[in-house]
Amino acid sequence: MSVLLDVKDIAKSYKLKGHWYHKRKFNALSPLSFAIEAKKTLAIVGETGSGKSTLAKILVGAETPSTGKIYLNGQLLQNQHFKQRCQHIRMIFQDSGTTLNPSLTIQELLDEPLILNTVLNEKQRKQLIRTTLQKVGLLGDHMNFYPHMFSGGQKQRISLARAIILQPQVIILDEALAALDPSLRSQMINLLLDLQQQMGLAYILISHNLGIVRHFSDDVMIMSQGEVVESGKTIEVMRNPQHKVTQKLMMSQNFKLK
Repeated sequence: MSVLLDVKDIAKSYKLKGHWYHKRKFNALSPLSFAIEAKKTLAIVGETGSGKSTLAKILVGAETPSTGKIYLNGQLLQNQHFKQRCQHIRMIFQDSGTTLNPSLTIQELLDEPLILNTVLNEKQRKQLIRTTLQKVGLLGDHMNFYPHMFSGGQKQRISLARAIILQPQVIILDEALAALDPSLRSQMINLLLDLQQQMGLAYILISHNLGIVRHFSDDVMIMSQGEVVESGKTIEVMRNPQHKVTQKLMMSQNFKLK
């Protein structure tokens, strides 16, 4: 299978405030590269400040890299083409409650990206919203409800519906499963895997939970202080961790590959 997303030598640094003659910089992300195929999941694991969130922001276009390039289906993604990036690479956050505007119905929430990114008429958009809600395990009539009328697990499904409604190719899951209890988390993982096969999606999973990473991802990158310190097939890395950062993460969670 051919590469879907190809990241080459992406790096990010910030200028620190100070005297003009110091010109100090903070390297949030050292140059890194990776590639991911359709229907595959790459997990990015690291402690707070490791650079994984900075990388996610760069991938969705919320941050501009200092150096490096990103290719999608062999085509260079231009930093200024945010609309194109937004359509093909979507993100789901941990706290769906804060990302869903409480004053809008679900139909209005899901309609926003369609109005901005498609030429569908109102009838077509409404039908697509209904179909997408059903695809994530909700009812079509839920489009008339408000966010506060749903449970946490249902809100996360709404966030998923909003992410897939534009038919993206890559979805970034930024701790999107962390707040769910084990049973709801298992249901969500199964749903994500089903959608991955149906739609040919590539997932980038940002998580600190090695149990989720083990069961959900094909490959893993371990990050520390803006650098990738270890990477490879998830099973192989967790079976025989080589770097002390990986070993420390596994020990802190009492994680052992069964």
